[in-house]
Amino acid sequence: MTARTLLDKLWDDHVVVRGSPGPDLLYVDLHLLHEMTSPQAFDGLRAARRGVRRPDLTIATEDHNVPTTRPLPLLDEVADPLSRLQMETVRRNCAEFGVPHHPLGSAGNGIVHVIGPEQGLSQPGLTIVCGDSHTSTHGALGALALGIGTSQVEHVLATQTLWLERPRGIEVRVDGELRPGVAAKDLALHVVRAIGPNGGAGSVLELRGDCIDRLSVEQRMTLCNMSIECGARGGLVAPDATTLDYLAGRPFAPRGETWDAAAAYWLTLRSDDGAVFDRSIAVDAADVVPTVTWGTNPSQAVAIDDTVPHPVDEAAERALAYMGLSPGTPVREIAVDTVFIGSCTNGRLEDLRAAAEVLRGRSVAPGVRALVVPGSAAVVRAAEDEDLDRVFTAAGFEWRGSGCSMCTAMNPDALGPGARSASTTNRNFEGRQGDGARTHLVSPPVAAATAVLGRLGTPADLRTS
Repeated sequence: MTARTLLDKLWDDHVVVRGSPGPDLLYVDLHLLHEMTSPQAFDGLRAARRGVRRPDLTIATEDHNVPTTRPLPLLDEVADPLSRLQMETVRRNCAEFGVPHHPLGSAGNGIVHVIGPEQGLSQPGLTIVCGDSHTSTHGALGALALGIGTSQVEHVLATQTLWLERPRGIEVRVDGELRPGVAAKDLALHVVRAIGPNGGAGSVLELRGDCIDRLSVEQRMTLCNMSIECGARGGLVAPDATTLDYLAGRPFAPRGETWDAAAAYWLTLRSDDGAVFDRSIAVDAADVVPTVTWGTNPSQAVAIDDTVPHPVDEAAERALAYMGLSPGTPVREIAVDTVFIGSCTNGRLEDLRAAAEVLRGRSVAPGVRALVVPGSAAVVRAAEDEDLDRVFTAAGFEWRGSGCSMCTAMNPDALGPGARSASTTNRNFEGRQGDGARTHLVSPPVAAATAVLGRLGTPADLRTS
């Protein structure tokens, strides 16, 4: 047989009807929903008098619009009328169509791309879709995970299938050891910068190499989450013993003999020797350093030791103007007034541990507002069990409930015009964190150090200041 990539295997195993030519019809194993992109899809079902084909393979949560202040409000206490309407609508739709749902305040609530893996719903070999671009996160477990549009959400609800063009495969091979103090977020920004904002268009990245093999599943999720920031459809990491250790015992993971059979199958999901990718990119892990964005897309990034670059095109000039930065400014001299730790990129327990370790015995700089928003209710509970919340609050951070929060500013946690943040989120687009807000993407340790310094910096800077 012809050697196949992991993408080839996942795709071929799910084709229901092969296009000739044109898109293929793929079976969908898991459909994730949230309150932002599902209302129109359910309205479409009603208009066509259709039901949800497989409610047992569908699950919903509330994340984008939810307030994160504690104590968490009841639905009728949510102050913003649009947010309240979005939450009311998803609850009504899920009740009517029999879709399992995790509302705000429930034990299973959280950001959709955090709760899927932590509950064991996201598994190797599955096709996973959601009306959210960062569905790519679930690829860290060896699943083909793709963000889809509203009309596609309706199609999956009605048929449990989806017409899709087969993407190209890009191998991103990362070998070597990451330097001390370098996080998965730094590696993600390094890769995005190397590929460019649209270099991965129409493709799925497979992240491989001995460096990737040593990463935790949470770190792999950060990489796959950020894969779409170079225009890719998604990211993939082949399942291995680390993946199995992560999934074992989770609520929806297989058990007993079923687990044994599943684990044996999952370990076959690797690109064959000799498999040909459409493109290959090599990264030396030793070249990766703490990285910060200076512009208005994630590829506009530099090492924290560098200076703000001189613009090479009109897009860079516009980005510098929006960010209020001058070329040649040392990155470490950029002051911030807000630090945000959270999101589907860096809101997991491992991320909070890394930030808390930097903050122990230290305090947030005067004039800096700092908040940490765990990615799920389960992360909140686990962090509080480890007293991480006390570390954050002692340092001067606000400790919040779970949600997308300041990542999307579709909730009360928005920045004002001209405000400058160091953020562990995935996008620094114009207005992403609020109208006129300026965002620098960073790793959790850099975010924590920046909060203490009041300017962009690393944990190493705290030891020398």
